[in-house]
Amino acid sequence: MADIEDARVEDAGIDQAVDKLEPARIEAVIRRVLGAGCGARLKVYLQTCVHCGLCADACHTYLSRDRDPDFAPVAKVKETIWEMVKRQGRVSPEFIKKCARIAYTECGACRRCSMYCPFGIDIAYLIMLVRRICALLGVVPVYLQDTVNSHAATSNQMWVQPDDWIDTLIWQEEDAADELEGVRIPLDREGADIMYSVIAPEPKILAQLIANMAVIMKVAGVDWTMPSLDGWDNSNMAMYSGDFEVMGRVERLHWERALQLKVKRVVMGECGHAYRGAVYDGPKWLGWSKPPIPMVHAVEFYYELLREGRIKIARKIKEPVTVQDPCNIVRGRGLHHKLRYIINELCEDFRDVSPRFEHNYCCAAGGGVINCGPPWKLSRLKSNRVKAEQLAATDAHLVVTPCHNCHSGIEDIIGYYGLGMHVTFINELLVKCMDRGDGSGEVER
Repeated sequence: MADIEDARVEDAGIDQAVDKLEPARIEAVIRRVLGAGCGARLKVYLQTCVHCGLCADACHTYLSRDRDPDFAPVAKVKETIWEMVKRQGRVSPEFIKKCARIAYTECGACRRCSMYCPFGIDIAYLIMLVRRICALLGVVPVYLQDTVNSHAATSNQMWVQPDDWIDTLIWQEEDAADELEGVRIPLDREGADIMYSVIAPEPKILAQLIANMAVIMKVAGVDWTMPSLDGWDNSNMAMYSGDFEVMGRVERLHWERALQLKVKRVVMGECGHAYRGAVYDGPKWLGWSKPPIPMVHAVEFYYELLREGRIKIARKIKEPVTVQDPCNIVRGRGLHHKLRYIINELCEDFRDVSPRFEHNYCCAAGGGVINCGPPWKLSRLKSNRVKAEQLAATDAHLVVTPCHNCHSGIEDIIGYYGLGMHVTFINELLVKCMDRGDGSGEVER
């Protein structure tokens, strides 16, 4: 049986919205979403599934909840979208409430389960259909909806105002210049080789990551720029809430800003979901075959700088280090080898996880799950005991997490399960290890 405590969580975005629903509206929305927009694909998936349950052992939630069958991916599908199809949309408001809880808080759309399905059914796609229906009905966890509202009103996830954005960049330029003489954060430089794209948590709560990147760009001699106007934030929680209209606005503005600056390519900072939104989900919704300008993730960018010798390593991290494979850049992009190349360049004692690469467990924070906020935090942490056990088995002191959701999710896991580890982004290690050309060139081993 599913966790009774989870079912009792109060969330105004779900509870109050459900109270206002009428059966006729529910049926109309379900028929709209399951009709012309996804009919053939949905039919194939639902008719192909043989309920074998092979997807179950792939799910961190199922494994962490003592293999409770209610948490198996196939059960999540049967309890939501399957019933909607079976009943032709004639479901109750209470049913929609259950669907919202399952789709938003018990599945991060990480797609690990699809790798183990003998028919390759994209279960995450089916769960995202449930989220789409819930979003159109206005039934979304209140904290997640707040980020969507912020995207709609301010074009970024965390209500950062235009003057705050500029002030933060000036502040971080000053801090970076204190670290290395001559560092600048160039704004609106047309024709630069690179536009550097970040997500809103950086100027809001992790501004030092921007200063770190400025130092890295200076040492590597990169011709780069950042936009001063809206479009700088590429995080996209609307993609995961199911509000694809706002998702499309976010991505269109981001790419329009890059086109206005006439840059050759965009480098996305250490964020997995933002990369997914910019390269895959966003362009697809906008009807594009691909983004108008090439984008590389920070992992690809760091790999390039190290392999080409544009950054040289002066010293290595000595304490034991392990890694988290972000779903959207490893399972979705295949950057696992490049990620480990970087870590081995920076660290003396790298201890890999098992399973690893595309088989690694999700952090349980991505896919918008962590953005469901404090009401669902305990549920999220109980759903990833398997990740805590995996990390603990490495005996590492540091966990490298090149993704903001992974960073926050792993931090929560470490605290809840008392692992005694610390979490770090790659760029935090890179600025410690690289030769800055200021007399720190002797390599320490």
